[in-house]
Amino acid sequence: MTARAPASAATKGTMTSTRTTATRHRALLGSGAVLLLAATAACTSVDGGGGSTSATSGGSALETLQDRGTITVGFAGEAPYSYEDGGELTGATVALHREIFAELGIDTVEGVNTEFGSLIPGLTANRFDAVSAGMSILPDRCAQAAFSEPEFMYTTAFMTPEGNPDGLTDMQSAADAGITLATMTGAIEGDYARQLGIDNLEVGTPQDGLDAVVAGRADAFALTGISLNHLADSTDAPVEVTESFVAEIDGVPQIGAGGTVFRTSDTDLLEAYNEKLAEIVADEDRYLDIVGEFGFTAAERPVEGLTTEKLCEGDLDALATELAPELGSDS
Repeated sequence: MTARAPASAATKGTMTSTRTTATRHRALLGSGAVLLLAATAACTSVDGGGGSTSATSGGSALETLQDRGTITVGFAGEAPYSYEDGGELTGATVALHREIFAELGIDTVEGVNTEFGSLIPGLTANRFDAVSAGMSILPDRCAQAAFSEPEFMYTTAFMTPEGNPDGLTDMQSAADAGITLATMTGAIEGDYARQLGIDNLEVGTPQDGLDAVVAGRADAFALTGISLNHLADSTDAPVEVTESFVAEIDGVPQIGAGGTVFRTSDTDLLEAYNEKLAEIVADEDRYLDIVGEFGFTAAERPVEGLTTEKLCEGDLDALATELAPELGSDS
């Protein structure tokens, strides 16, 4: 997903989350596990101003956050990555952040709710200290901000009316069917649609995408499979979710992975975060203990050899070939 839209207003709060365990199935995406995380506080609201430390502190970003004991993250309300539930900030990325930042001496995670397309602009404008959204690592984003190493791998799916009347199975089938496809503003699925010439309706939130399908303004809504399944489970609307798939553009698998986003100047914070993240990703049981409650499985755990550097380079053809043994593909 790409950051393009203007910054929006905010809801801010610190909260706790719980997690459980899951199973492994190495495809390109999936579900999760569980860990009980501490870091609770009452929810407060802000009018968009911020909580960021970077531009005003005398020390490094990491030192300033450690002294303050609190980090403010931007999130976009996309379940199950980072969202509010009963006024509490929760989700798989939030769980990772509470675990990692606590190990770095930062015990409290607060959130600013922002439209997805405004997350990187909000970060660079110092409205928050990091982005907690499972944001896809893409070359154009890498030019604007600094990504952690991959935290989750992705696949795509469609939410359609019950019965999947257009018979959608992948992005090419959507192009062939001549449908109108809803995608979130700034999201990678919108890029897929544009590259394939699919009529694209941009929406602000996952709920807006669901509503567009129900109202008939869009024939389908494209998003990560895990997000759409979570959304479908939470509604009584007459919709269904297709099987997840790896999008292909011009025959090239669009290997996708997401990470936490930092300002390019906050190198010490990024390096410290990556060090702790590497320990978690290397330990499948621990990884699933943290994110499993949210439907993530071992299929989402990044494969060995997948790095932010390679994703930022954007040569997905070469990357697919290099990672074929890890991904269980033929080439």
